[in-house]
Amino acid sequence: MTAHIQFIKGIDEKVLPDIRLTRSRDGSTGTATFSFKNANILDKSLALNGEITGMYMIDEEGIIETRDVNVNFVNGKPQAVESIYIMKSSYDWGRFMRFMERYAKSNGLIFTKA
Repeated sequence: MTAHIQFIKGIDEKVLPDIRLTRSRDGSTGTATFSFKNANILDKSLALNGEITGMYMIDEEGIIETRDVNVNFVNGKPQAVESIYIMKSSYDWGRFMRFMERYAKSNGLIFTKA
């Protein structure tokens, strides 16, 4: 099973995000900020399939979800979708990183440190 991201359940987001990670010094908490420029979910034709209720990261282990999703508008038109996933434990961090490894492999992404 490949890893994928959805905003409306059943519809995969095809635009690859820019992802920024932060982690506490002790490694127990962290955040992942996703930015999808011109996300396909902003296409008006997809609006008929449902509403954006969150961001769902789906892989063979299950679903990781966040409700912190915002759409940025420029001149009244949607330009980007931003989402924040908060990891509240070292288990959440490990689970997220396993998802990201699968997502990267599925989409040909690489990780670069700041």
